[in-house]
Amino acid sequence: MPTALREGPYRFFFVSFDCNEPMHVHVRRDESEAKIWLEPIEVAFNHGFPGHELRDIEDIIVEHHSQLMEAWYEHCGHRRTR
Repeated sequence: MPTALREGPYRFFFVSFDCNEPMHVHVRRDESEAKIWLEPIEVAFNHGFPGHELRDIEDIIVEHHSQLMEAWYEHCGHRRTR
């Protein structure tokens, strides 16, 4: 599970067997985890993050969107659409 970004308490990462899905990133803090689609930015699933924290996470993704997309291409080697 390569880390694409660390920001504050959050770790943004990819899961190799997910490369056949649309472009997305997982984010984890402590016991909470969410999966966020990157185009458009949208929560795919959420386990444990309150709504206000998801908004903060989405803001981080917006700020680092091009870096996360580049990391996806580097890790998965291709682009899929939803």
